[in-house]
Amino acid sequence: MKKLVNEPRAVVRQMLEGFVALAPGQVLLDDETVVIRADTPADPAQRKVSVISGGGSGHEPAHAGYVGAGMLDAAVAGDVFTSPSTDAVLAAIRAVSGPAGSLLVVKNYTGDRLNFGLAAELARAEGIPVEVVVVADDVALRHTVEPARRRGIAGTVLVHKVAGAAAAAGLSLEDVLREAQAASAELGTMGVALGPCTVPAAGRPGFTLGDDEIELGLGIHGEQGVRRAPLVAADALVESLLSIILEDRSFGASTRVALLVNGLGGTPPMELAIVTRRALTLLGERGLRVERAWTGTFLSALEMPGCSLSVLKLDDARLGWLDARTTAPAWGGEGRLAPERPARPVAVTPSAPLTQETRQPGMERVRDAAHAVAAAFEASEARLTELDSAAGDGDLGLSLSRGAAAIRALPESSWTNPPRALTAIGDALRRAIGGSSGPFYATALLRAARRLSESSTNAPAWADAFVLAVDAVAQLGGAKPGDRTMLDALKPAADAFARELKAGTSTAEAWAAAVHEGARGAEATTRMQPRLGRASYLGSRALGVPDAGAAAVVVWLKALTPFIG
Repeated sequence: MKKLVNEPRAVVRQMLEGFVALAPGQVLLDDETVVIRADTPADPAQRKVSVISGGGSGHEPAHAGYVGAGMLDAAVAGDVFTSPSTDAVLAAIRAVSGPAGSLLVVKNYTGDRLNFGLAAELARAEGIPVEVVVVADDVALRHTVEPARRRGIAGTVLVHKVAGAAAAAGLSLEDVLREAQAASAELGTMGVALGPCTVPAAGRPGFTLGDDEIELGLGIHGEQGVRRAPLVAADALVESLLSIILEDRSFGASTRVALLVNGLGGTPPMELAIVTRRALTLLGERGLRVERAWTGTFLSALEMPGCSLSVLKLDDARLGWLDARTTAPAWGGEGRLAPERPARPVAVTPSAPLTQETRQPGMERVRDAAHAVAAAFEASEARLTELDSAAGDGDLGLSLSRGAAAIRALPESSWTNPPRALTAIGDALRRAIGGSSGPFYATALLRAARRLSESSTNAPAWADAFVLAVDAVAQLGGAKPGDRTMLDALKPAADAFARELKAGTSTAEAWAAAVHEGARGAEATTRMQPRLGRASYLGSRALGVPDAGAAAVVVWLKALTPFIG
């Protein structure tokens, strides 16, 4: 187990100390894992209806992240995935409650219901009015248990917001309870896990999944889901989750809803945004009116990869509670959607139209050679990805495959003469390939095209253009041979081709020498200390693996061999 913790038994207290240190509006109770609002009136008679929630830790930013004006007045934290004690809940009630009373928002787990329920009874015995709302939003259990026994999961955060806003507006305890119960009844959530999480005290994952497996309908405590299923694309997964929610809650066309896309702790914003994109589109296609939406990590399961989708039915009043101001540090903001509008076209300076030119003899061979390079890039994608992952960011294989598609898409007018062909290929690669490879190859091809436009296109001119292209790469990137870059294959290959031609060797033999020297240069990078690029951050750890950029050079050098000579 690798976690940034000190002692597993001290995790909760130390975590809350770290949270509160960065939250001026919060304070931590002595000797209790309870966070309350720092502006809670000292005189109980001056306190409004308070809203209290909590549960086991490991769900951060829930629950302490929602303590603030307009949301929770107190959050009670238990050990990881363990209900807080009755005494801790009672301490929270005493700390923030007055004659107006308190509402406890409880997720539907046995431990939470027992401890919060007993604390409520003890508080009532002390004369404090207390009501409890139990959230059971997990639609995954619709065929397993009756609705009242479903689990409470991420949709609970929306109930926090509704109840907190109602209490802040001055409603009575009965009315705050009514608003919270109504929201809970019109709420559905469905989750999916791509992998397990590890509880610090356990020291091992809660379950195992194959590379192509997911768990559908899981809770928030690291447990397995309702069923295991094969991994599918994000769009298909979103459709499956939302279809279950909409069917269970009977949300049809014209229903006004709010959407919460929640990460389970190990899902990056990139993936959550992709899920959000499809969820919004699908709800629109089904005729529902999405009036508010949030995406982020709101209620997690430690570092579990995966997400949940929550859909809450809206009316004017409930929308007003969601829109009400809150200072809770973890709330996701206004949740307003951007207006629908078409993508704005990129402003570009139009290129001069290509003039109709007669195709020079041999250009079909040039086109076929370029297509052969494209095929070689695609065939080498997996290997180049593996090499780039070992000492880079792992994107080279995919980038060059995109470049291959761009080469194939070039119109026939691109293959009129060598300078035009090289310029067209360079422009295509510049647009198709991100990172450093696109600019390098585009610059090299443009420099070579300029050289070929100045004279005939015999073999020595091509050799000269190759040398100039390599020089352009060196100038652009600032690298030199020995730095463990693509230049370690490019430079010896270009020099060998020019040298052999000058010595009177045939074009085919000169190119064979170029391929040989390029391959030797690429292989030599396995023993080079990287000085530029991402590999330089690894230092000696990059040794033993050839540079991916240099290996890619060898790929296209070899692909061109049948066409030269």
